[in-house]
Amino acid sequence: MSEQPPLVLVVEDEPDLADLYAAWLGDEYRVRTAYGGREALDQLDEADNQVDAILLDRRMPGLSGDEVLTAVRDRGIDCRVAMVTAVEPDFDILEMGFDDYLVKPVTSDTLRETVEGLLRRGEYDSEVQELFSLTSKKAMLESEKSANDLADNEEYQRLTDRIEELRERADESRDAVASDDEDYEKLFQDFDADA
Repeated sequence: MSEQPPLVLVVEDEPDLADLYAAWLGDEYRVRTAYGGREALDQLDEADNQVDAILLDRRMPGLSGDEVLTAVRDRGIDCRVAMVTAVEPDFDILEMGFDDYLVKPVTSDTLRETVEGLLRRGEYDSEVQELFSLTSKKAMLESEKSANDLADNEEYQRLTDRIEELRERADESRDAVASDDEDYEKLFQDFDADA
């Protein structure tokens, strides 16, 4: 019996868009869709399937994507989450527990690459996952905010300090481990690309 492909939950209140994302991913992954926040949490409560990744819209009527994300993290659901939204990132993203952030519209290639990256990150230890998440947030803010806005924001400064601390630990780990493992090398290639 072969192992099942990873399960991706698409949470999007526009059914046509949710179904499009599901179609783009359906050849490589098992995909479930939820057309709102409450439906997403109901699906996550089902014990029959472990969700590996969630693509989550932020603005939804009823229960927002931000609230769904908080519930996912509060419940200790072990999966990677990418926000896929029309909401431009602001400093509020620094406190959010997502792994990646995409601003709509997105292409099928971008969506597939994002899911692939989320699943790959899920294999890494928690500090490396945190490093990827924080690096993603930093890149989003740097693309949206002026240098002055960034320099004046204490949360952003704490973010950059934490990234530097995690990078130093990753460098120490990389130096301590002699490995030809392709996945290990890919990790640092991905990290350097995200930086």
